[in-house]
Amino acid sequence: MSTSAKHSIAAIVPAAGVGKRMQSDTPKQYLTIGGKCVIEHTLEKLLQVAAIEKIVVVLSKHDDVFETLAIAKHPRISTEIGGAERVDSVYAGLTSLNDEYQWALVHDAARPCVEPGDIKALIATCTESTEGGLLAYPAKDTIKRANADGNVETTVSRELIWHALTPQMYKVHDLVKAIDFSLAQQFTITDESSAIEAVNKPSHLVVGSSLNIKITSPEDLHLAEMILQQQVNT
Repeated sequence: MSTSAKHSIAAIVPAAGVGKRMQSDTPKQYLTIGGKCVIEHTLEKLLQVAAIEKIVVVLSKHDDVFETLAIAKHPRISTEIGGAERVDSVYAGLTSLNDEYQWALVHDAARPCVEPGDIKALIATCTESTEGGLLAYPAKDTIKRANADGNVETTVSRELIWHALTPQMYKVHDLVKAIDFSLAQQFTITDESSAIEAVNKPSHLVVGSSLNIKITSPEDLHLAEMILQQQVNT
């Protein structure tokens, strides 16, 4: 890898999901907020971060919508075809980089409310420490662990509990190896951090806004609309 690519960053946006919980025939990334698709809002946030040199949007092989969006023609955006699971799409995006980028920043297509300032803070932490990390925020509520009967088993100390968000940022080589290992061991990969945990590599927790919600249900769409409007007005 050349010296000029030492801190080069690409973003991977997995967008091959169908959003089964949205009670809609339209994949959640293509539902509209304020006249734009969710994914358009998300990509506009990433494009505000100059350090992100390339954005790879990973689509379903049956997707015929993304190419119709004006943002699909942006010179920093390219597309790849994903797989059945989120991890398959992330992996497809990673391998498409062909060792040209040192860092991959993975962000959910359905998180349009991410603050560009938070992304910049994550990038600064990771590049300065040369270790990966993720946006997250400390738990604010009392946390309960349930037993198999659905009753409270114990109260968990919230001081060490964090809500994981995206983006999550790791060196491309490290993340590919971690996913390979986790899949070979048949580990469940819920996010990039969980794959990195499996190979005992560190992840920095970088405080992000709790308004960086993931749209998974109809009520989330309305909440995201209010958050985005607030962000425009501040």
